[in-house]
Amino acid sequence: MGHTHDHDHSLPAGGEAEQPVLDLSIPDSELSPAEVSRRGFLRSAGLLGAGTAAAATGAFAAPGVAMAHDHGPLGRSWAGRSRINTLLWLAGDHHIHTQHSSDAQYRVIDQVRHANAYGLDWMVITDHGSVAHAKIGVDKVNPDIVAARREIDDTLVFQGLEWNIPAAEHGTVFVHPGRNEVAVLKEFENTFDGTVKGAGDPTPANEALAISGINFLADAVTKRRVQDALFLANHPARKGIDSPHEIRGWRDANPRIAVGFEGAPGHQASGIAAPLGPGSGRGGYDNSPSAASFPQYPLESYRTWGGFDWMTATVGGLWDSLLAEGKPWWITANSDSHKVYLDNSKAGGGDFDTNGRYDDPVYAGSFASGNSDFWPGFYSRTHVGSADFTYASVMNGLRAGRVWVDHGGLIGGLDVRVRSAGSWVTLGDTLVVRRGAPVQLAVAIDLADGPNWAQFVPKLARVDVIRGAVTGPVKDRDVFAAPGTKVAKSFEVNQSTGRVTLTYDLGRADGPFYLRLRGTDGNRTAPGFLGAAVDPAGPAMDVLGSADPWTDLWFYTNPIWVVPNR
Repeated sequence: MGHTHDHDHSLPAGGEAEQPVLDLSIPDSELSPAEVSRRGFLRSAGLLGAGTAAAATGAFAAPGVAMAHDHGPLGRSWAGRSRINTLLWLAGDHHIHTQHSSDAQYRVIDQVRHANAYGLDWMVITDHGSVAHAKIGVDKVNPDIVAARREIDDTLVFQGLEWNIPAAEHGTVFVHPGRNEVAVLKEFENTFDGTVKGAGDPTPANEALAISGINFLADAVTKRRVQDALFLANHPARKGIDSPHEIRGWRDANPRIAVGFEGAPGHQASGIAAPLGPGSGRGGYDNSPSAASFPQYPLESYRTWGGFDWMTATVGGLWDSLLAEGKPWWITANSDSHKVYLDNSKAGGGDFDTNGRYDDPVYAGSFASGNSDFWPGFYSRTHVGSADFTYASVMNGLRAGRVWVDHGGLIGGLDVRVRSAGSWVTLGDTLVVRRGAPVQLAVAIDLADGPNWAQFVPKLARVDVIRGAVTGPVKDRDVFAAPGTKVAKSFEVNQSTGRVTLTYDLGRADGPFYLRLRGTDGNRTAPGFLGAAVDPAGPAMDVLGSADPWTDLWFYTNPIWVVPNR
């Protein structure tokens, strides 16, 4: 079953990688009998073989230094997620729950059908790590995922889980589909989940267990038990228990597995004021410090800022302190969908601990205004620059940091390049230039050209360029500030339709630096957490009980680095 949302999965001439039968990263066991037969015919005809498989794989294609691309005209027209030069920009969500989570209710196919209808190209099913899930849930959800892959053939569906990180918060862990996906996820959860192992306290031993879990995933890839695996930390500032040194520890343990964190959490409907909504903290960020919290985090870090996590939203804050080290660490946005706002179903019955799942949801006869979530793709999206429409390419794009995120369909498309002397790179890359060479930022933005799912057309009001010096590894691994990072340039957007093109001269490269972009509808801004000299008009801290997500829309990009030759 396909979908009809208008975006382009176009591929190079002669390529049809969107068809499962031609994607050799999907094993024969997950194809229908007719697809297996067709794949066999193509193999026998010499039309499907090692060359095709090699093009579809590429695990551990680490983000590296890009010297030059084909520097044709800046961008070209695209509709939604379409091909820009050599990349497909595919929208997705890596944090989604089903009836196999103790606090959720939907079937896998419900989440996949909705994600597909709302325009997602890829998604990850991430039911909560727990004793029941580790024992039977990982096994039980897999047939539902495999069936959904067959029914919805133009949304890639990964199997993963939400890891209770030892000594810390939650994280998404997922693997490339294959015959060992269940076995590897199950072994990982039984061996390294903080709840399963009783390892939630912030002790050195539990922190070490988390590192061992990341290394286990890397080893599973090295030994080819699975083709690929990724880990991203979820809602990192929500409870204040992901300390800066833990985040650095995850990243440094294996940067090809541990690649980033949620720049914006899910649960975005939770801030809608009662009685129309839950009347809580946007993103579920309504907490206070506990004994397990990192004591240096300020009280403001326990709230979202324009719907984004404080670690990301603060210019010169924790995320920037990571980027200033010159090491990759990416942001994403997702739904964390459990129970959907204004849905008219309720959880089914059943013994979750015994069965590893609830019964199917049932019609409730009323609309659940107290639910905190949106369907995948309805509000939050993570856009990944992918070589083609395959599982492997989406994972490689995430690892490479070719990612921008948005809320509420604020913009329709984005092309960001930093260029010098005929060479250019895009998001997640590093441009190496001659010392003293002039460097320029070039941005093309397709403005929203139709109503979003709240039935209005968002208006982009401003784009900010955030720039920081690369200062190298920190001595204090608990530092969470980058004093040299600030908003370097702001562009007011004075049109409501079509394409906006922006250029900004970055000066002559005399030292390494990075930059990232942020955009807003301008409805709700305030001086940033570190003051107006650093961020004159950043996102405002969200108000508990009154934070309508649709009236405060932002997009963020991942960074680009510039490094002059010595």
